[in-house]
Amino acid sequence: QLQLVESGGGLVQPGGSLRLSCAASGDTLENYAIVWFRQAPGKEREGVSCIRKSGGSTNYKDSVKGRFTISRDSAKNTVYLQMNSLKPEDTAVYYCAASSRTLCYYGSQEYWGQGTQVTVSS
Repeated sequence: QLQLVESGGGLVQPGGSLRLSCAASGDTLENYAIVWFRQAPGKEREGVSCIRKSGGSTNYKDSVKGRFTISRDSAKNTVYLQMNSLKPEDTAVYYCAASSRTLCYYGSQEYWGQGTQVTVSS
């Protein structure tokens, strides 16, 4: 049973950076496509970025392209989301999720982490 734990959230000023971590146990993350979702208060959850199972191909929501980078460290069994040039509209709870699909998929996922709060404010 795969278990996911996010960390790295916090309060940051506009223009700042954070790196979120999604650490896995119980299985190797290379067996899964990993998606970062976020949910802001009063809004629907949205997919932000994804890294496909093995291979490392990635994709991003248009609003974060050029600012966010998803990566996987197989030795640490961890997926990261590097977030630069943060904006107030990036404020949300960020979740990582895993699917055994090969390709990236922003629909239903098999495993979820508990989420980490990111607040961008001056």
